[in-house]
Amino acid sequence: MQRWNVIVIGGGAAGLFCAITAGQRGRRVLVLEHADRVGKKIAISGGGRCNFTNIYSGPDSFLSANPHFCKSALARYTPADFVSLVNKHRIAYHEKKLGQLFCDGSAQQIIDMLLGECEDAGVEIRCRSNVVSVARPAENEFLLETTDGTVTCESLVVASGGLSIAPLGATDFGYRLAKQFNLEMETPRAALVPFTLAPEIQKRLTPLSGISLDVIVGCSGEEFRESMLVTHRGLSGPAILQISSYWRPGESLDINLVPGEDVLNALKKEQKSDTELANFLARYLPKRFARAWCEIFVPSKPLKQFQLAELEGVAQRLEHMTIKPAGTEGFKKAEVTAGGVSTAELSSQTMEAKRVPGLYFIGEVVDVTGHLGGHNFQWAWSSGYAAGGAV
Repeated sequence: MQRWNVIVIGGGAAGLFCAITAGQRGRRVLVLEHADRVGKKIAISGGGRCNFTNIYSGPDSFLSANPHFCKSALARYTPADFVSLVNKHRIAYHEKKLGQLFCDGSAQQIIDMLLGECEDAGVEIRCRSNVVSVARPAENEFLLETTDGTVTCESLVVASGGLSIAPLGATDFGYRLAKQFNLEMETPRAALVPFTLAPEIQKRLTPLSGISLDVIVGCSGEEFRESMLVTHRGLSGPAILQISSYWRPGESLDINLVPGEDVLNALKKEQKSDTELANFLARYLPKRFARAWCEIFVPSKPLKQFQLAELEGVAQRLEHMTIKPAGTEGFKKAEVTAGGVSTAELSSQTMEAKRVPGLYFIGEVVDVTGHLGGHNFQWAWSSGYAAGGAV
């Protein structure tokens, strides 16, 4: 039977970073990864270039049943701290937009950096190693039966991720382990995920697949201004992915198709013209989208045939287009999983389970979910660092 100070279940961003931090403190650390290699989700992130952090990442960039929980970890390991590590390894990067930092090369550079740091810290990594069962025979001991044999440790860190992205091998292991130790959960749900639409409206929008618009989309008191993409299955794009984390089944989206524009005033100025409504809207929207919008909401005709009240209605619909999604594309397409192990069960300082000393949960398995744009990676680094400094 092999004994370790620390065993980390999961070789993703949070797990590797926790292992590095603990190893640098002289702890004997083992990482168990069920896949054939570590960092699969890192590898595909950011279109293969890894949006490894966001320079503006802070508590307001996250949602959780307890919005204050993430503050401690984020304050102790910041985006600037991770950027320093990237600079140390001479990885070239750039800011794409809104503080999002990407590798100039590929995401593999971040994986190689983490593996190099693990090696320097004396961390052992075992891939294709499945945890069959976890027991706690004593207060300061965990016993794990794995496909590689039996191992024990003083501190057990669960960094197994959420239910997304299923094709990469995501499982509910972390949630099952939390339930085994009677820890409370916030129901997991797909987040940063495209929406599907009801058949009748989808049929009208399908011909517009590929069209992107700058919008403000709101739901549940939150709103985001970024691009919205019409797809053959529904709606996607950064604005839609952002708001999906806040959406609940049955709720409607409020979409402003003309942010920053005074469309009503422009309509009033041309109220006596022969300009067709669809042609007028094409000044603000892609032409095909403008025509489809008119077919769905307001039949196009010359502006001079509209009463003032009707034009006010047109402007209102443009600024507050209401669409009720049929659902989301689920965990298969979700970038992250919202919900997870309740933060009420964990120490915000160390990520340790309050009622199970020695058991830690970090990263996506915890009920802390970042906005799109590098924030979830920052939570992985920060929560991993917090646990790694405590185990």
